[in-house]
Amino acid sequence: MEKEKIEQKARKLRLDAVKMIYEGGDGHPSPALSIADVVTTLYYDVMRLDPKNPDWEDRDRFIMSKGHAYAIYYAALADKGYYDGKTVNTKLRALGSILQGHPVMGKTPGVDMTSGSLGNGISIAAGMAIAGKYWKKDFRVFVIVGDGELQEGICWEGINLAAAHKLDNLYVFVDYNGWQSGGSLAEVSQDPDIAKQFEAFSWDACSINGHDIDEIKNSIREAGQKKGRPHVIVCKTTKGKGLSFMENDNSWHKRLPTEEEWKTAQKELAGGV
Repeated sequence: MEKEKIEQKARKLRLDAVKMIYEGGDGHPSPALSIADVVTTLYYDVMRLDPKNPDWEDRDRFIMSKGHAYAIYYAALADKGYYDGKTVNTKLRALGSILQGHPVMGKTPGVDMTSGSLGNGISIAAGMAIAGKYWKKDFRVFVIVGDGELQEGICWEGINLAAAHKLDNLYVFVDYNGWQSGGSLAEVSQDPDIAKQFEAFSWDACSINGHDIDEIKNSIREAGQKKGRPHVIVCKTTKGKGLSFMENDNSWHKRLPTEEEWKTAQKELAGGV
């Protein structure tokens, strides 16, 4: 898909995600908006998928390890046709809904792994990638993790394992927006050179602007040409990207838009619908 169409689609998915949270009465808007461009590029330009057959064994796999960013994930799945809100309950976080407060495998079509307990995504993805190698399949495994999430020790156990097994079918995207729920990354822990950390574990690593569609596409293509090592793409992003009242305001990590803020969101994002 052309860059301009992906950017337009990303704005639509941002609006869908905010609407979902507004109408659902709860949610995490800004962590969802920071990764909208990566998610849109993956779902509309990169991953091999079949929404009519979500369990197709040759599909590329995707794990939203930072599961609290579910809204943009659900928005993409809905837009791709994985489920129809007219036939199933899709009210966010509601009893009986297929859209729970964190992604649940087996409940939401298209969700490859339950997530939300931070830190597990890379290790699970490594297992999927190992299985792909064992089965001699050519599917790839894509993961999105938060920068704060990398403070979990299990991340580095998975990172070490992936390098040991030379999992060049594994792609990790780090949402490097500089914030986590408790404050800025620098305040809570440190503000590390994430790419260098992964390189120290023998990963292929690069850093990009996580809102530049061309950079996202090129980084994936270039990574795919490098064999024998897993890939990490550190994406410099803005938390709450796309909404003037939300960008870099960490109070929006988990917060509900007012009616007036929802109207503002529609005005600022409607150009992409």
